[in-house]
Amino acid sequence: MAKKLVIVESPAKAKTINKYLGKDYEVEASMGHVRDLPKSKMGVDVAHNYEPHYIIIQKARKTVKNLLERAKGKDSIFLAPDPDREGEAISWHLAHIFEELGTPIKRVVFNEITRDAVKEAFNHPREIDINLVNAQQARRILDRIVGYEISPLLWRNVSKGLSAGRVQSVALRLVVEREQEIRNFKPVEYWTLKARLSSMREEEKEIIFTAKLDKVGEEKIELANEAVTTQIKANVEKETFRVASVEEKPRRRKPSAPLTTSKLQQEAFNRLRFPAAKTMRIAQRLYEGVEIGEEGSTGLITYMRTDSVNISAQAQKEARQFILEKYGEKFYPETPNIYKSKKSAQEAHEAIRPTSIYRTPESIASYVESDELKLYELIWKRMVSSQMSEGLDLVTSVAIAAGKYFFKATGTQNVFPGFLIIYQEPAKEDVEEEGEEKTDGKPEDEKNQRLPKLIAEEVLNVHELAGTQHFTKPPARYNDASLVKMLEEKGIGRPSTYAPTIYTLLTRGYAERRGGALTPTELGDIVIGLLVKHFPSILDVDFTAQMEEELDKIEEGGVDWVRVLKNFHGPFEKLVAQARIDMKSVKRAPEMTEQLCEKCAKPMMIRWGRFGKFLACSGFPECKSTASLPTDVKCPEKDCGGWLVKRRSGKGKSFYGCQNYPKCTYTTNRLPKKEEGDSGEGAEL
Repeated sequence: MAKKLVIVESPAKAKTINKYLGKDYEVEASMGHVRDLPKSKMGVDVAHNYEPHYIIIQKARKTVKNLLERAKGKDSIFLAPDPDREGEAISWHLAHIFEELGTPIKRVVFNEITRDAVKEAFNHPREIDINLVNAQQARRILDRIVGYEISPLLWRNVSKGLSAGRVQSVALRLVVEREQEIRNFKPVEYWTLKARLSSMREEEKEIIFTAKLDKVGEEKIELANEAVTTQIKANVEKETFRVASVEEKPRRRKPSAPLTTSKLQQEAFNRLRFPAAKTMRIAQRLYEGVEIGEEGSTGLITYMRTDSVNISAQAQKEARQFILEKYGEKFYPETPNIYKSKKSAQEAHEAIRPTSIYRTPESIASYVESDELKLYELIWKRMVSSQMSEGLDLVTSVAIAAGKYFFKATGTQNVFPGFLIIYQEPAKEDVEEEGEEKTDGKPEDEKNQRLPKLIAEEVLNVHELAGTQHFTKPPARYNDASLVKMLEEKGIGRPSTYAPTIYTLLTRGYAERRGGALTPTELGDIVIGLLVKHFPSILDVDFTAQMEEELDKIEEGGVDWVRVLKNFHGPFEKLVAQARIDMKSVKRAPEMTEQLCEKCAKPMMIRWGRFGKFLACSGFPECKSTASLPTDVKCPEKDCGGWLVKRRSGKGKSFYGCQNYPKCTYTTNRLPKKEEGDSGEGAEL
C-alpha cells in the first residue's frame, strides 16, 4: 500500500505526474476547489474582521469523502495544485479538511509536468504560503461583497438574475464606452493622390511601383476634398516626374519574448481566431498531459497562467542547441536574448514554452487534436524564435519631384530572415493595435512593395495618376485580443482572470460577438449606465488597477488583507446606501404584440429579462410560453415561411435562427437580405 498521498486538481494531471513517482505514492484528483463561500448568503462576517464562513461545496462532498478515505493510514500528504494564488488557496482548503487526521501536509510546486521538475518539487516540498492564500482570499471576499451588495439593486431596478462583478463591470465599461465612441464618431473626408511609376532604364522598367503625394515644397499636404485634389492633379499632370533622392536604411527586426498568458490569448485570437476561453482550455490540456505514443501522458507546455517572460537556463540551453543544429550559427545570436518582465510579474514563474524544444509540432501531430496542435505550434514557434537572431531589412525611401510637388515611395527588402524564418510577424509600426481596421481609417502606404534600383535625377514613366476619396473610420470594436491587451495595460485583473471575464460578459448577456468583435447588448448599456452613475469609484479603471496592486502587496506579505478589505468596504457601503435611495428603476412596461401564442393563442407581449427583450405569453402564469423576438427578415429556406429570430448559444455567441425550430434548423451569423426593399447586407454577428 502506498504510504504517501498526492492531490492535484484533475485526473489528467494526476495521470501525468503518476508515472514520475514511485510505488510509495498514490495520486488523486480533487477536481478543483472543495470549499467555498455559500451561494445562499454572503458568507462573510464583516463585523469580525471579514471572517469567511467556508462550506464544503455540494458537488465536492463525494470527492472529499473519498479523499479522506484515501488519506487514512498515509504517513504524509502532498498538495500539488497549480503554482499560483488559486492553486495555493486550493491547497489551503484541502489542508483544512485533512486537519483532523493529524497527517503531515506539504506543498509541492512545479511549473512544468516533466520528470525532472516533478522530482525536484518532491525533493524540496514547502509549507503552504499563507500570503498567497490571503491574497486569493481577499480577492474572493472583495468580489463577494461587490456582487452581493450591488446585484440586488440590479434585480430591483433592471431585472432578476443579474449580477455585478468588480473586474467584469470595468471590462464591460470599456466595451460600452468604445461602442459609444463609435456611435458618436463623425467621419471626415480626405483624399489621396497616387502615381504609378516605373524607371525608363531598360533593366528596371518592368517594375511598376506606387508613390503618394506627400509635400508641396517643404510643407506637408492634406487633401481635404475632391476640388482641391482635382486642381492639384491637373497641375501635377503638366510636370515631369524626376527622382529627387534615394535613401536606404537598415532596419533590425527583434524577435518577441516567449508568450505570457495575455500574449498567448492575443496571438491565438489574431492568428487562429480562438476566443480567450478556448485558448485557455486547450492550454490547460497541453499543460496537464496528452497521450504521446510510448511516452504516455506527457505535459507539453509549462504552466499557462503567467505574466513572466523569463525562461530557465536549461530551456535556453536546449533552444540554443536546437537552433544551431537546425539552422546554423547565423541564426543564433552571440549573446543570448534576455527579456524583461513588467514590474508586477511573478518572477518565479516562467513564460509559456514547450517542455522540450525537441518535441516539435511535427513530431506530436498524430497524437493531438487539430486545435491542440495549432496552439502548441504557436507556443513552440514563439519560444524558438525568441532565442534566434534578429531579422534585417533594407528600407528604401524615394522622394520624387513633379515640379513643386513631392511624392514619396517606400519599399522594404529582407536581407537576412533571422527569427522570421519560423515566426512571421509584422514590423512594430505596422501592427494594428485595436482590431482589424486602422483606427484612423487611413490606408497604409505601400511600405513593403518592390522598388526598382532608382538613381537620383532620373526621369520616370507615369502609368497612372489617380485621386481617391476616403473617410476616416471610428476606432475598431474590442475583440478578445484587444480587450485582453487593454486589461493588461490598465492593470485590470491578472492572467487568470482575462478569459473568465470575457466569458462572463458573454454568458450573462451583457455583451455579444459580432464576427470577432465584442459589442454591448442593450442590457449591458443599461447596467453600465447605472453602475457608473452610482458607483463611479468602483467602475473607475485606475481604482480597479490600484486594488490589484493591493492584492499583489498582500501576496508579498507587505499589507494585511483585512486592512485592505476595511479600506475598501467603508466607502463602498456609503455608495450602496445612497444607491438604494437614488437608483431609479429602468424596468420596461410590457408591450402587447399581434403575434399569438402557439400554445394558448393569447397575444404575446414584449417583456424585459436578464438577457434583454423577449416574447412572453400574456396568459402568464397559466401559460409560460416564451420566444425570441423575430426580425423583419423571413427564413430563406424554401416553403418555411417563418421569420428569423436572434438567438444566443450557451457560450454567449449570437446568431440568427428560424422561429420554426426544430422543424426548420436554418441558422446564420449574418442576417440575409430582406426579400423586398433591402439595398444591402444585414448586420453581421
